[in-house]
Amino acid sequence: MELASKYNPTDVEGKWYQYWLDNKLFSSKPDGREPYTIVIPPPNVTGVLHMGHMLNNTIQDILVRRARMQGKNACWVPGTDHASIATEAKVVNRLAQQGIKKTDLTRDEFLKHAWDWTDEHGDIILKQLRRLGASCDWDRTAFTMDEERSESVIKVFVDLFNKGLIYRGVRMVNWDPKALTALSDEEVVYKEENSKLFYLKYKVEGDKEGRYAVVATTRPETIMGDTAMCINPNDPKNKWLKGKNVIVPLVGRVIPVIEDDYVDIEFGTGCLKVTPAHDVNDYMLGEKYNLKTIDIFNDNGTISEAAGLYVGMDRFDVREQIEKDLDKAGLLEKVEAYTNKVGFSERTNVAIEPKLSMQWFLKMEHLAKPALEAVMDDDIKFYPSKYKNTYNHWMENIKDWCISRQLWWGHRIPAYFLPEGGYVVAENAEEALQLAKDKTGNSSLTIDDLRQDEDCLDTWFSSWLWPISLFDGINNPNNEEIKYYYPTSDLVTGPDIIFFWVARMIMAGYEYEGEMPFKNVYFTGIVRDKLGRKMSKSLGNSPDPLELIDKYGADGVRMGMMLAAPAGNDILFDDSLCEQGRNFNNKIWNAFRLVKGWNVADIEQPEYAALATEWFEKQLIAATAEIEDLFLKYRLSEALMVVYKLFWDEFSSWYLEMIKPAYGEPIDKKTYESTLHFFDVLLRQLHPFMPFITEELWQHILDRKEDESIMTAQVEKYTEKESDESIKFIASFNKIKEVVSGIRTIRLQKNIAQKDSLELQVIAADAEVLKYSEVIKKLCNISSISVIEQKPEGASSFMVNTTEYFIPLGDLINVEDEIKKLETELKYQEGFLISVMKKLSNEKFVNNAPDKVIEMERKKQADAESKISTLKESIASLKK
Repeated sequence: MELASKYNPTDVEGKWYQYWLDNKLFSSKPDGREPYTIVIPPPNVTGVLHMGHMLNNTIQDILVRRARMQGKNACWVPGTDHASIATEAKVVNRLAQQGIKKTDLTRDEFLKHAWDWTDEHGDIILKQLRRLGASCDWDRTAFTMDEERSESVIKVFVDLFNKGLIYRGVRMVNWDPKALTALSDEEVVYKEENSKLFYLKYKVEGDKEGRYAVVATTRPETIMGDTAMCINPNDPKNKWLKGKNVIVPLVGRVIPVIEDDYVDIEFGTGCLKVTPAHDVNDYMLGEKYNLKTIDIFNDNGTISEAAGLYVGMDRFDVREQIEKDLDKAGLLEKVEAYTNKVGFSERTNVAIEPKLSMQWFLKMEHLAKPALEAVMDDDIKFYPSKYKNTYNHWMENIKDWCISRQLWWGHRIPAYFLPEGGYVVAENAEEALQLAKDKTGNSSLTIDDLRQDEDCLDTWFSSWLWPISLFDGINNPNNEEIKYYYPTSDLVTGPDIIFFWVARMIMAGYEYEGEMPFKNVYFTGIVRDKLGRKMSKSLGNSPDPLELIDKYGADGVRMGMMLAAPAGNDILFDDSLCEQGRNFNNKIWNAFRLVKGWNVADIEQPEYAALATEWFEKQLIAATAEIEDLFLKYRLSEALMVVYKLFWDEFSSWYLEMIKPAYGEPIDKKTYESTLHFFDVLLRQLHPFMPFITEELWQHILDRKEDESIMTAQVEKYTEKESDESIKFIASFNKIKEVVSGIRTIRLQKNIAQKDSLELQVIAADAEVLKYSEVIKKLCNISSISVIEQKPEGASSFMVNTTEYFIPLGDLINVEDEIKKLETELKYQEGFLISVMKKLSNEKFVNNAPDKVIEMERKKQADAESKISTLKESIASLKK
């Protein structure tokens, strides 16, 4: 088929993606080849494609396509995450629109609605990834709550419980009042807020003088839960409070003054209100001194009956009201503006409440040790390596993981409570019943006597098994696929989930496979707008990825993102990057049409073409080695730039110009075949970055077989290393390119048409110029190149390194006009020199100005004097 005159992505992308699917070119099965495996970071089942997904999946696709072209058995496994909190919130909202409350439904009824939502929305993002060109093995698509993955999760929970690593207990947790569930520490995002610091008066019980202690707090609404006041025993200013009791403002409760080194003497007044039910540190003090705990909050963030005041009011409404009431009662000494960090739920963006709650926890210390060593010893490599420090800090200070969530959408915890108290943990109800009978000795128990825990597991408890469970390594640990594909090769992810997911996958890998889950972790940056703001729907600064693809084509968008995407650094994204990508597509397309439009003849190869093909072959060898090295270092953006410059600058701007036949003339067969070979090699190097246009053009180079694709064509492997001779050859050719640029500059400055041939003269014998003279003649319409002994009259010159070149102008220019132009420039330079000399003759300036400034002025003087001398010589020469 004839190529269209203009590249239209719409005509190309859908056609070739379907071709790849039809020919099963993305599929992978174990064989004798070296495996290359990537598992997709599973996007939320509720999600749609955003710019972060675009970046992450483009990088994964580049790595996978590159591996295929290296002859590896590449397997990219796609899938989605059930996203407990986010999905349940979506379902609850939709039910509310229908006038249905979650509390009005049974668990099974609610789950039916959740599955309906999942079936409706679950594969939207995966379909969108196809538009990007993602070459996933779609037959392997998995879901964290499908049967295989669910069995794996439950099996692991039971195993860890039996190993003594999972326990249940009342602990202080981060509570999300909107989602009505506990969160892990990693799901809390701390934001700086402009708050207030309230100074409250706690009257001393029985004090005849009416004295009081002052406590500074940002959360006055929690005073209803106070059960002690604490001072530092070494604080002289509060020594008078030792052994006394104080009265909680408004509440009237009498509480003891306790002493502990934990209190910061310098903060506020040195007096700390202790609310064990609503602060992690207060909880520790409560445990240490056996204090009473009063839970003043309902799960939804309203005030509970236990508080005794403000019952049923929202916590933030109480904060406003209690300030007024304290002031009115004379119990508020002062209020100050205060900036502090407040924890917010990552999913619902509401302020979390520290809360005592019965939860399930996983002990992490045992799991963390091998996972920490693997990264710090570089068994698993991080790109960029700076994230090792972040990882190390978190792992060395790791806390037990709260793995239970008060939700229905997710993997239900396999714990079964017994009628007389206690519980058993089992993979299913039948096993639980047998365990219950064994534990109680009551053989008459039935399944109906057991009550399964209502909570479900944290979403990350399923995704931490992802590299193993995708190959069924938990349920069937010795199957062929887990042995072949595990450990996976690369993980591409954002640094924001290094703790949520990366660290935990490493832990699970060593616990259940005895080795790492992946060999390399590539951390992407955050996609920001050109003002540096993180892209988000709320700011309205995030473009729709599919609209970008519609406008610029998938290849244009991919390339635009990758040009600005060094590993681990944030991307300042602008549509102009995609426009640059689209322009590059057009450049490739037009260059290919140019070459394919030439007439080919069985004629002798010209010398300039022989030199050009030799030069570009050496350029390819050098660039191929550099690209391979950059891929090994995961510097993908730089690798793309090497191919970009190689094609745009060296191939299109230089090589094609060197070999292009004169209008109406044929090209010799040898040069033409070399050029098509170069095009083939360049398309293969470009393919991982720009899969669609490269497939289209590669198919047009030669007649291909029915199922043939550039996807499985091996990337060119040059066995020849870049020799000293090759390096010297390229350096010499680069010098010739400077000569050509010098000649073209003179043509431009003197307004000499390209059709007018010129002579080139050079002082002293320059072997390189003579060796490549045919290339210079071809590119610059030079009739002759000669070596001369001295500067010629009436010639323009230019320098390349230390060699001076001349173009005799003769009748090619108007001498009078040229003299006028040079005299105008001379007058300007002389005036400029006078202004510089005035400065340098000013003793005050010379004595007071920094050395660098003086040095700069002296350089200006030298440059001006040199230009004046050259201009005078040129004028004198023209006048002769």
